Amino acid sequence: MARYAVGDLQGCHREFVALLERLAFDPHRDQLWLAGDLVNRGPGSLDCLREVRALGDAARVILGNHDLHLLAVARGGATLKRSDTLDAILAAADRDSLLDWLMQQPLAVAEGEQLMVHAGILPQWSLPLGLGLADEVRQRLGSEHGGAFLEQMYGNQPACWRDDLDGIERLRVIVNAFTRMRFIDADGCLDFAAKEGLDSAPRGFAPWFSYPRADDPQIIFGHWAALEGHTPGARVRAEALDTGCVWGGSLTALDLDSGERISVPSQQR
Repeated sequence: MARYAVGDLQGCHREFVALLERLAFDPHRDQLWLAGDLVNRGPGSLDCLREVRALGDAARVILGNHDLHLLAVARGGATLKRSDTLDAILAAADRDSLLDWLMQQPLAVAEGEQLMVHAGILPQWSLPLGLGLADEVRQRLGSEHGGAFLEQMYGNQPACWRDDLDGIERLRVIVNAFTRMRFIDADGCLDFAAKEGLDSAPRGFAPWFSYPRADDPQIIFGHWAALEGHTPGARVRAEALDTGCVWGGSLTALDLDSGERISVPSQQR
C-alpha cells in the first residue's frame, strides 16, 4: 500500500487527475491524504469534490478555509466573493449530498507521528490536544447547530488562544489556527494581514513552524502557496505541500513513507 499527501487542489481537477495517473494511484490499495482547500479559484471545483468523494475510504480529507467558505455560503448565509468559482457546486443536482459529505470532514488527521492540517498547528497545542480541539469543531459542524456555527465562524477576534475560551470564540480560534494561520508571535497570537512570503512577516511575528514544540510530529500542511513548498528556518518537521497549482505552479504529492515528492505542472492560465 502506498500513502500520499496532496496539497491544495483549489478546483484544479485536470491536474488532480494527471497526478493520480502519475502516482498510479489505486483506491483499492493505496491511500490519499488531502490537505484541504479542495475547491475555489480554479475551474473544476465541482469535479474535484465529486472525484475525492468517489474515492471513499481511500481518501482522508481535511477542511481548508475555502472549503469552509463554501459551507458558509451554502448553509451559513455568507455571500460569494468576486473571485469565487463555486457557482457550479451551488447549482449542482448533487449539491446537498456533496455538502453533507464535506461537513463531516475534520480539521486534522493523524496517524502515528504524522499530522495533516490545512494551515498549521499552534506550538502551544500538543498533538492530542490539537486533535481534540479539531474534533470539537467537527462535532459542532455535524450537529443541529452547524448552520448557526457557520453564520458566526468568520472573524479575527480573538486572535490568541486561551484555555478558558468557550462558545463561538473558542471555536473561531480553533478554526483560524487550523485553516488560516501563517504568522504568529511568541504567545501564539495570529496575524491575519500578511499573506505573502516569509519577508512579509509583521514586526514581532514569525512563521508558526519557526517556533519549537514539546513534541515532534511530522506536520503536513498546505494553505501557504508563497512558500513554494519550502519551510526555511523551521524548528519542527514541517512539510509544505501547497505549490500554487491554481496560480500556475504545480500540484504536489508527498509519499508519506519514503518522503519523495511528485509534482505535475499547472494547466491554469
